[in-house]
Amino acid sequence: MAISLPAFGRTKEILRRAAGASDGAYVSVDNLVALESMAADLTFLRKAPVRRFLAGRHESRMRGRGLSFEELRTYMPGDDIRTIDWRVTARTGQPFVRVYNEEKDRPALVIVDQRTNMFFGSRRSMKSVAAAEAAALCAWRVMALGDRVGGVVFNDLKQESIRPHRSRGSVIRFAETISLQNKALSAGSDIERAPGQLNAVLGNVAAVAQHDHLIIVISDFDGHGPETRDLLLRMSVSNDVIAILIYDPFLLDLPRQGDMVVSGGALQAELQFGRSNVRDAVDSFARNRGRELLSWQEEMGLPMLPVSAAEEVAPQLRTLLAQLAWRQRRR
Repeated sequence: MAISLPAFGRTKEILRRAAGASDGAYVSVDNLVALESMAADLTFLRKAPVRRFLAGRHESRMRGRGLSFEELRTYMPGDDIRTIDWRVTARTGQPFVRVYNEEKDRPALVIVDQRTNMFFGSRRSMKSVAAAEAAALCAWRVMALGDRVGGVVFNDLKQESIRPHRSRGSVIRFAETISLQNKALSAGSDIERAPGQLNAVLGNVAAVAQHDHLIIVISDFDGHGPETRDLLLRMSVSNDVIAILIYDPFLLDLPRQGDMVVSGGALQAELQFGRSNVRDAVDSFARNRGRELLSWQEEMGLPMLPVSAAEEVAPQLRTLLAQLAWRQRRR
């Protein structure tokens, strides 16, 4: 079930014009560019097997004569004699070598959902706007860390790819692509919903990002299923994958009276919230779906970060990533 008719139109408080804020319904390139300063303290996962967060360059699994010192160990036959630490060797009477982690570029791909199902919001903004803001924040942070960043923006009809580059211009092009698809959304659209588009995009990304990428998937995951889970699991074997689940709290706190017309694109239906059986059915659907998606974090070790479209996105991401970092350190 997807509620795609905007419920927030009568809620005036979200129509504010704060610096860098959208009007709640649509987002502009200027809105997304203005988020650059708010991304400064976000951080992302470090490549395994090192289990901690990173605020700089990324270390690979390979060991070599890079710039990042890791440890001292005893000399083994075949070691390069140039790695011998002569001071430690003289002090201990045994040959020791210095081991380094090779610093390695980790390109990032930010996948952002702008399908019809994302065009819903009860407070502050549409899910499509929250997803656009989350994508921009992630892209700005990756660029600030010195890595290449690109992405895929998709709707019900198409997917557009931006190749990873290490430049501000690349992030702006990404923001332009997001904004164009975002502004194409409409409550009166007759475009047929495409729940299978999510898996199609993930399949294409999996074919390109075969190893050592940071992949951030931002969606409400409409149309998810076993194939979605398998694709994410496959990508996470040799990449760092973070899923950002965009949701609206309306379905978790349903009104006890009143009616609402909802649409899945081609068809419409009226929900009578004054009837307990209707409220219970919608509530059960929403909660079961949420529990299933969030369970992937425990089952696969895949970070699934829930971000509400009813609140500012940057503070939520900051808090969720900090909590994720704490859990990683505890392992």
